[in-house]
Amino acid sequence: MRLVLSATLLLAAVGAAQAQTPPAVPGVKPKTVTTVPIRPALQKPEDTAGGMTQAERLALQSDLAWVGDYNGAISGDVSERMVNAIKEFQKKQGGKPTGVLNPQERGVLADTARKRQENVGWRIVIEPATGARLGIPSKLVPQLTSDASGAKWTSPTGTVQVLLTRRKEAGPSTAKLAEQEKKEPAGRTIDYTVVKPDFFVLSGMQGLKKFYLRGTFKGDEVRILTILYDQAMQNTVEPVVIAMSSAFNPFPSGVVAGPPPRKTVEYGTGVVVSDDGAVVTDRVVTDDCIALTIPGHGNADRIAADKEHDLALLRVYGARDLKPLNIAGRATQTTLDITGISDPQSQGGGAAASSVKASVAQLGGNDAALSPAPAVGFSGAAALDGGGKFAGIAVLKPVIVAGPTTPAQAALVPADTVREFLKAHGVNASGGSTDAKAAVVRVICVRK
Repeated sequence: MRLVLSATLLLAAVGAAQAQTPPAVPGVKPKTVTTVPIRPALQKPEDTAGGMTQAERLALQSDLAWVGDYNGAISGDVSERMVNAIKEFQKKQGGKPTGVLNPQERGVLADTARKRQENVGWRIVIEPATGARLGIPSKLVPQLTSDASGAKWTSPTGTVQVLLTRRKEAGPSTAKLAEQEKKEPAGRTIDYTVVKPDFFVLSGMQGLKKFYLRGTFKGDEVRILTILYDQAMQNTVEPVVIAMSSAFNPFPSGVVAGPPPRKTVEYGTGVVVSDDGAVVTDRVVTDDCIALTIPGHGNADRIAADKEHDLALLRVYGARDLKPLNIAGRATQTTLDITGISDPQSQGGGAAASSVKASVAQLGGNDAALSPAPAVGFSGAAALDGGGKFAGIAVLKPVIVAGPTTPAQAALVPADTVREFLKAHGVNASGGSTDAKAAVVRVICVRK
């Protein structure tokens, strides 16, 4: 507006000067009238930023955050904090801190931000259990574990952790949630708090780590993003924290109910049930595979499937040293040991078998909900009670990312159902041991 007004004044001044110039007289040289243009008023940095599009301001704030000069919300709003960040960047570049970037400075800023994004492996992901959209520095936190309650990304040594959690809560409010998170886990020290009607932010110390937390809710569903990092990682992580906070969209529009797309390479667990290479596993993990592999034993064929109970029977040929599990017993306890092999991302590329505790409401009968759901990779795992008796096969269910209720994310296919399935396909599974870790194998499915 000031530029338009100044230009109007300038035109008016020129017009007035021309109007005051005396008319030409024949034979008389007219006097030269010199007009002095009025200089337009200089724009303030805020005015320059206000003239940008929303997308340009968002990109500018994001880039300033990535170079460590901006620590506010990446909202696209014009603010003194953004102008000061521009000035700080200009100082670091040896330029004059005007608060307005020239084209060369803007190019340097964008290039520097892009390189830093590449250095940490920045990417936007949709977390399938919640449908939440968030930015993840995949090179800093390459290991992922997830279940129905959310997801956790970690560095190999645990120096950086990113947690996305979800829970149901009656009548939540950001104020109430913020007070709860200040106390849990115990020992948190808070040095920064922001509580708005639609979100809240906390930061401080949690044990020996710094933490940043952003949470919100929709209805009775609460979703919280927490970033934990060692103080030695502060210079690397803090610019990323701002970008992650801005990218976090816990309830993105357009997310529809339904399972996530199947992975190109998917990992599951199989249970060896006979000396001649019979392996029982999860049907869903082995659907649409162009190749099925059991590491250490070679390729496998899927020779039968039970769609109702999500069981599949695989066969490996010529395998030696197989250690089948004894599945002839009958479990009597509802607290179970689930033994499987988690996804390689969960164990730094490893393939070790491990056991986790879970429980079912009842044994026998129909498939029963298993809680808590084991980690990705455990689908097809063996379930035994505390006495070593076979209880069934654990299968993970495709995650529903929207809907009025949250279905069970894991189920136990009972022992009797497993035995009937194997018997129907000619598998004699009467022998074996109770050493579940020796009997489970990793199953790798490769799809197009």
